[in-house]
Amino acid sequence: MSTTYTVLMLNGPNLGRLGMRKPEIYGTTTLADIETAVREQLGPQGSLIAVQSNAESVLIDALEAHRECFGAIVNPGALMMAGWSLRDALEAFERPWVEVHISNVYARESFRHHSVLSAIATGQISGLGTEGYTLAASYLRRAWERTANA
Repeated sequence: MSTTYTVLMLNGPNLGRLGMRKPEIYGTTTLADIETAVREQLGPQGSLIAVQSNAESVLIDALEAHRECFGAIVNPGALMMAGWSLRDALEAFERPWVEVHISNVYARESFRHHSVLSAIATGQISGLGTEGYTLAASYLRRAWERTANA
């Protein structure tokens, strides 16, 4: 096993505006702040490739281009409800990945209560604010450490 690992972080539509968009729901932390926190959580052996796009195809292209990554953190935004192409790409990813949502999607409008991605995710974190990203990074770091020490 390699002595280093890489995690892919995908953020879908409107997440590039974190810190400005609906701070009462999403907080004031920016995506750049989240990327810094995730890098710190991954530790010195980990590296991060971060991609944010409002276009589903860009996220799919990133998955295909970075198949060698150990795992992924995915906040699909609204693509959680209709991102069938993204679902197919994630199903083919064959690595551990965690679906993250900043807000508790189950405490919001009913149309947000179903994710087309959740059934194929390794796990899901919802409603813990931007800390959900670092929790997902912690999980992936520990998973990598288990495989590296096996």
